[in-house]
Amino acid sequence: MLFFQPLSDAAIGTDHSASRKNDPFLPNDDKNLVPCHDWQGRNGAATRKNCLYSGANMIQQQKIDWHRLLGLIFTDFFTGSAWNVELEKDLSMKRQLLDIIILRQDSGGLIHPLPDGLEGMKKHNLLTFKSIREPLDDWAMKELTGHYVNYRKQISPSFSDLYPEDQFQLYGVSTRYPKKLSSQLELTKVQDGVYDIHRGSDNIRLIVLNEIPHAKHNAIWHLFSGIPGEIEFAARQYRGKTQEISTVLNRLFENYQLEGIPMAYTMEDFKKDYVKEHLGVLSPDDRLRGLSTDEVLNRFSPDDRLKGLSLDEVLNKFSAEELRQYLEKKQRKDNQ
Repeated sequence: MLFFQPLSDAAIGTDHSASRKNDPFLPNDDKNLVPCHDWQGRNGAATRKNCLYSGANMIQQQKIDWHRLLGLIFTDFFTGSAWNVELEKDLSMKRQLLDIIILRQDSGGLIHPLPDGLEGMKKHNLLTFKSIREPLDDWAMKELTGHYVNYRKQISPSFSDLYPEDQFQLYGVSTRYPKKLSSQLELTKVQDGVYDIHRGSDNIRLIVLNEIPHAKHNAIWHLFSGIPGEIEFAARQYRGKTQEISTVLNRLFENYQLEGIPMAYTMEDFKKDYVKEHLGVLSPDDRLRGLSTDEVLNRFSPDDRLKGLSLDEVLNKFSAEELRQYLEKKQRKDNQ
């Protein structure tokens, strides 16, 4: 199991290029960027423009990472269900990525209840996500609509035979309420944290994560709400379905630390909760692995230790001399 850790002072000067090239969270264009502490010195050709963790590049890295993390959580959430998740779908000759597509499959079961706002998903569900420092604005809505048009053309039999509009649903997911957008477009409230936006004949479902009601089925939203208490609640409640979920959540906590959001709930807390939650799937031998016989037996009373043993099985553990000495000692004690 792999857990990512923030760079420590001891790591300064270490060449991280190999690990970055294998990092699933980094897009290809960022794998050759150097850390800020390396932009001068060992790599003389590097400039601030190539610095992975500084200025605009740091914000760009975090932006891409937030989107990918939400997509990976969705991938885990819908594992084994009737829905398949695609991340960062490229929809044009000039690289333009749609954050997430949730596609209804012919096989697999349904999930109930779904997180608020996802009720009534269609066959094709297109999501754009804006994290803590990104505004969900009118341009983002235009981009989402453009992605929808391109995607519908690409998957349909032909331009003259497009799949019906009612097979598609658009979602704008935002960590915070889009104040500027609300002054430009009418946001119709459906329930707390969920709104509908009508643009021409299109209906876009808006989900505001820091307004979503506190509930177990909303854990996936709370993880990205930016509210420490809700993040901790979600981390304790969310039940992952894939082995990679611990790595994803660790990276999520790391991002919050980079954003300056304090996290009382740590990765160590998550690992403990995760192990407790999954103890039931381990065999008795696996649960006891690493414990000595004394460590196990000391947790039980003498009566509990003897349960299931016959008298012969107990007495055979002692020699005739040991038994004779014990009986003589007991007799003297009884005669006192």
